[in-house]
Amino acid sequence: MEPGLADAARLFKVLGSESRLALLRLVGEQPRTVGALAEAADMSQPLVSQHLRTLRDAGLVTAQRRGKEVTYQVADLHVSHVISDALAHVREPVASPEAASSHRKESA
Repeated sequence: MEPGLADAARLFKVLGSESRLALLRLVGEQPRTVGALAEAADMSQPLVSQHLRTLRDAGLVTAQRRGKEVTYQVADLHVSHVISDALAHVREPVASPEAASSHRKESA
């Protein structure tokens, strides 16, 4: 197996949650507190905290404490790019099987 495939699979498993993707998009726009994320994502604070813990453990977000407040931000721009690319992909019109086959032949 190619090096890094297992780590990439773990990354996609974490990204497999619509709620976590929404939170990543929000902290990718600007650093936010748990309360601001809960309000913007229309989720409870405990649920946001649980998702943030998963994202932090995966190295996708970082946390910075200022007094009692913790602000979260995306760990690096690669994270935002992966999500943006995935969204662009799913928003593309579905190609017919013939067009996909033709594209594969042109790429070879």
